[in-house]
Amino acid sequence: MISAIVRIFRTPDLRRKIGFALGMIALFRLGSFIPGPYVDFGNVQACLNANQNTSGLYELVNLFSGGALLQLSIFALGIMPYITASIIIQLLRVVIPHFETLHKEGQAGQSKLTQYTRYLTIALGVLQSTTLITVARSGALFGTNSTPECSQLLTNDSWYAILLMVITLTAGTGVIMWMAELITEKGIGNGMSLLIFTSIAAGFPRSLGNVYAARGLNTLLIVLALIIVVIIAVVFVEQSQRRIPVQYAKRVVGRRTYGGNNTYIPIKVNMAGVVPVIFASSLLYLPALIAQFNQPAAGEQPAGWVTWITTYLTQGDHPAYMALFFLLIVGFTYFYVAITFNPVEVADNMKTYGGFIPGIRAGRPTAEYLDYVLTRITLPGSLYLGFVAILPLIVLALAGANTDFAFGGTSILIVVGVGLETVKQIDSQLQQRHYEGLLR
Repeated sequence: MISAIVRIFRTPDLRRKIGFALGMIALFRLGSFIPGPYVDFGNVQACLNANQNTSGLYELVNLFSGGALLQLSIFALGIMPYITASIIIQLLRVVIPHFETLHKEGQAGQSKLTQYTRYLTIALGVLQSTTLITVARSGALFGTNSTPECSQLLTNDSWYAILLMVITLTAGTGVIMWMAELITEKGIGNGMSLLIFTSIAAGFPRSLGNVYAARGLNTLLIVLALIIVVIIAVVFVEQSQRRIPVQYAKRVVGRRTYGGNNTYIPIKVNMAGVVPVIFASSLLYLPALIAQFNQPAAGEQPAGWVTWITTYLTQGDHPAYMALFFLLIVGFTYFYVAITFNPVEVADNMKTYGGFIPGIRAGRPTAEYLDYVLTRITLPGSLYLGFVAILPLIVLALAGANTDFAFGGTSILIVVGVGLETVKQIDSQLQQRHYEGLLR
């Protein structure tokens, strides 16, 4: 292992790529601590120190921004607008035939879809930055029970100051998007995934420190043991796949013979990745956001539906929240797998190139067989995602620790998945230049 790491830094091209990725990551983290214009840095820090165990409604966005959201920095929105835009464009392929046509056109079509994703990212950045500044002005960014300093986060609430803040936060989103694409192009690994990995890993030490300070060493050891067990389980399931054998008939074209080889279609147990968890978290976030904007004036009682949402859908330690979160993850897993893996298209491609599954006729029977296998294998994958997502919530709630812990189920899925993918890419780069890779 040590010799493989040494080979990484002895390979100039690979060393350059890793150095470039690390440089971009360092700039990303630096921007997370630069406050935006007209932001009272002292009051923000006072609110953060007074609300260390409460992330409010913005837990997921703050997690993916590496804590920059609640600091109102120039990178406050993080990579979330880019993630949301990418998912929306991917989903629109099912609804808009033009997008599906572009997806099948190859590099030119993919470039066009990427351009649409960039435009949508900027639009979402404007929308989310406006919402964030509005909540910060109202004093509800850190919740309704915050300290007086939390209602004075901005030093100037004039229209031009707000406009400048919206432009700055949106520009920060554009810069992060550009950095992610540069890492993908000139660095190693997927830029968007690496930035998310960095944001989550940056909050890990502080979260462990908060658990230790609030609950002591015994709870900290329980949390660490839980993390290790979940990571082992996630690695095992993420590497698991069902391999469907495929044979290709021999074809003679001129003097050459094509085909005649055996291969397989790898269908992963977790084909959807962490996307269903993000979908479910975002959907649960919307009712809480609506309730946040319908808080009553001082001395008045809140509406019944606002009280219900605040009681059941904003706290991760409530059984109703966990149950709804689990069911949404299972449903979104089936939905996302259905739109990303098309058995009919795969069967048609196999038939075109003379491929067939042993014992299954080409064409429609192959599509039906693939759909049957996919439906059966998605069930354990969806249950696995839901279980991993709510297990830390259950254990931390039983232990009395903070359920907004930054290394929860969603974070573990992302960190392990990105780590495995990055290691595989480094290994493939090494194997191009040496007989041995990083992995054996």
